Amino acid sequence: MEIDILRPQLMPDHMVAHWRSLQAQDIALDSPFLAPEWPQAVERAQAPGDRRVRVAVLYDDGRPQGYMAVRAGSFTAMAAGAPLCDYQGLVAEPGVVLDPRLLVRALSVGRFDFSHMLGSQAPFQPYARGGDVSWIVDVEGGYDAYAAAKRADGVGALKDLDKKRRKAEREMGPLSFTAHSHATTDFEQLFDWKRQQYRDTGQTDIFAAGWPMKLMRDLFARREADFGGVLFTLHMQGKLAAAHFHLRGTRTIHAWMIAHDCEVERYSPGMLLFQDILRWMEGTPYRRLDLGQGDYRFKRELSNVQQPLTHGFVGVPSPAALMRGCAYGVRQAAEALPLGRVSALPGKAMRRLDLLRGLR
Repeated sequence: MEIDILRPQLMPDHMVAHWRSLQAQDIALDSPFLAPEWPQAVERAQAPGDRRVRVAVLYDDGRPQGYMAVRAGSFTAMAAGAPLCDYQGLVAEPGVVLDPRLLVRALSVGRFDFSHMLGSQAPFQPYARGGDVSWIVDVEGGYDAYAAAKRADGVGALKDLDKKRRKAEREMGPLSFTAHSHATTDFEQLFDWKRQQYRDTGQTDIFAAGWPMKLMRDLFARREADFGGVLFTLHMQGKLAAAHFHLRGTRTIHAWMIAHDCEVERYSPGMLLFQDILRWMEGTPYRRLDLGQGDYRFKRELSNVQQPLTHGFVGVPSPAALMRGCAYGVRQAAEALPLGRVSALPGKAMRRLDLLRGLR
């Protein structure tokens, strides 16, 4: 097995086509974050002259057999597009076995940090330090079949949304749903709301770094069938009530940027918009709405599929690997102690540091 490191923009067309054909073989790999267009879009968005976004191409007997997008610095590597990248993984032909340490050496770094690695990626399992899940709604059989299955499971979330929708229509008039909206004003309003949300909650404004917003605008402008951003909107009385900007692949829409008008919060417009999207998906090429990681009640209630994810790191003997190992040691020791919120502080510090590293 040999590994070559390429710039995403310089990948030949036959490699891009091969990468896409491998994705098509497994619905778990269908995520737009695992598509060849993702690192290409990230590379375009980041600062001119920044050549850290890379694609590792696995070869056997001179033939490419697998692909993985990364962002490599001087000492460490992480996901391409982190912290905006919600999935990581090797897209490869069946039977291909990767030694992750060879990937680290090929990138000329001391370690590779992963935070949203597909749990099915066996080569990375020995290096995992924890796990989570991504919550997925699969409506392959249509919305009505999905809703009936939820009712049979005793989940009342969709029934509650129906009640809120009727209340909103009584008090606000007919609701207007738009899929694949090209309305620039609604797109900009969504991100104004999102940035205000970051300020109100004391979170890092990821869009202040510059390149994330450039990436969003680039994805919004794309019109290819199998990759790009997609804006969904819900209007009440002619005014934008909620907007979702998601990333779309071939069969999967990945929920991404979500915000709403606080003045109509009592109607849960963001959730009504999710319901509209699920209904709209019937008759389209899309069968999955991936709600992403995070243990929120609405994700648990809407989802019917869970995608295991892991976090951890792969290192070779180096100061970078030693430092990460020590950080995880402190984190795991703290999480094992009954100290309430204090136990979570080392993990939060690591995640914040990774977020800032990715935004640089």
